[in-house]
Amino acid sequence: MNSPLRSDFSAPVKGAIVDQQALIHTRFGATKLKATPRRRHFAKQGGNHASPFKGRGLAFHHVREYQGGDEIRHIDWRVTARTAKAHTKIFEEEKERPVVLCLDQRASMFFGSRHCFKSVLACHVAATLAWAGLENNDRVGGLVFADEHHREVRPRRSHRAVLNFIHTAAEYNQTLSHASAAPDIASDQSLATAFEEMRRITRPGSTVYVISDFAGYQRQAERQLHLMARHNDVIAISISDPMEESLPANGNYPVSNGRERLQMRLTNSLREQFLNRHRQESHELQASLKRGGIHHIALSTDAAYFQTLQRGLGRG
Repeated sequence: MNSPLRSDFSAPVKGAIVDQQALIHTRFGATKLKATPRRRHFAKQGGNHASPFKGRGLAFHHVREYQGGDEIRHIDWRVTARTAKAHTKIFEEEKERPVVLCLDQRASMFFGSRHCFKSVLACHVAATLAWAGLENNDRVGGLVFADEHHREVRPRRSHRAVLNFIHTAAEYNQTLSHASAAPDIASDQSLATAFEEMRRITRPGSTVYVISDFAGYQRQAERQLHLMARHNDVIAISISDPMEESLPANGNYPVSNGRERLQMRLTNSLREQFLNRHRQESHELQASLKRGGIHHIALSTDAAYFQTLQRGLGRG
């Protein structure tokens, strides 16, 4: 089922497979999305975001008394005349903040019980963030990864770069429906490899969005993510589905791993074990992100994502 074009960003995303035109259409909501930087800037290249570094940038910061070595051309003659003491203008240097997106399209994302699959929601979130980055005149790029391969899009400040990322996301998403079988378990190695590649293509001072269900998130992936967060502003956007938190009522249900099909009987005991495991994994993920100084935004397939994303990015 393809996702229809949407103009109502207050409604949940729908569909099992993304429509590339629907991803392009998210640009109309991206103009309202403003991300607030949470960490100091590391990039040395000029750009459009104010940083703590003081220099000859474009953003005026304050006026102070003239000191030896200050440039004469920065003297504020009005304040100097009013106070009878030489004063100079101090500017806040602007720094570039590239937007780098890490989009998970592994088999574990090809699941959904309500409005859409996790993989579809992740693509819509990534597309919205890509357009928002371009709207802020940032360079935009990233990495789209599956279980056994990935493709990078080098950050560029152009519509072509965003469209290239969207095309890659749609291509990987549509491939999920053709997969013959899902892997038995989510691999920590696939996450660790993706995060390691992200570190390779990401320059210090970037804003990095990791959009994933974090299935299989263990020690190797955690280490790579924490290393990336040392020099970048990393935001983890976890994608989940309500059925991952609470199984259906007791009864017999057909289940399949893509190769075999069997009947599973749900009981109170099994449902409780499932819930406890989900809570433990959620707690461990949140604790890990907190240790790494990584901001966390949780999104679910059963609700509209835009307002939650907007609130999450706006908090300091």
